[in-house]
Amino acid sequence: MVACRILSHHSAPFQDRVEAGQLLGRELAELRGQRAVVLGIPRGGVIVAREVARALGGDLDIVLSRKLGAPGNPEFAIGAVGEDGRVFVSESTLGWLRLSPGYLDREAERQRAEIARRIQLYRSVRPKVPLEGRPVIVTDDGVATGATMQAALWAARQERPSRLIAALPVGPEEALTRLAEGADELVCLQAPDPFQAVSQFYSFFDQTDDAELVELLREEAERSQEP
Repeated sequence: MVACRILSHHSAPFQDRVEAGQLLGRELAELRGQRAVVLGIPRGGVIVAREVARALGGDLDIVLSRKLGAPGNPEFAIGAVGEDGRVFVSESTLGWLRLSPGYLDREAERQRAEIARRIQLYRSVRPKVPLEGRPVIVTDDGVATGATMQAALWAARQERPSRLIAALPVGPEEALTRLAEGADELVCLQAPDPFQAVSQFYSFFDQTDDAELVELLREEAERSQEP
């Protein structure tokens, strides 16, 4: 049975993404020294991931998977495209969802184009970290529907990590329970009710741009090469 560990149902806001990442790092302390790879979902999730990686002495990377949205409901994930361009489809969803001919191919190509843009931008400063055989933590600054996190978990699973953990500062309990099915373990600091948007649970929730993210990845790439 998958462990779904929700620590609190309180709604007290985090100061910012740095604090949220530090708190998550404390909850994942058992992985310290185990060569964990922490995957942040761009853009804001990478700030959270950096703090987790530093707390655990692990490697920071990004996950560039993109969800395949359903027709008329792009937030509902019917599958995902991985960084290598492979498509993963939820067979259970396709069993009842009627797709027009060619829809899946068109949606996959659209997401591949965005992945290619991000690879060109980010991978020049942070080459991809192999995941096979290592504990992998996938994180973001929070989830609402959970579709993007679901896509990231699907993609990470294909690389055969020894253990796959979804770690989040905040999200609604219904979405968290659903996401836990795609991981070996899920840890979430807060699952407030009612839940409207991730931003309401941060005192400071600014937008992270590409330039900031590239600089962050450059710093972490240099840190990982230090003796």
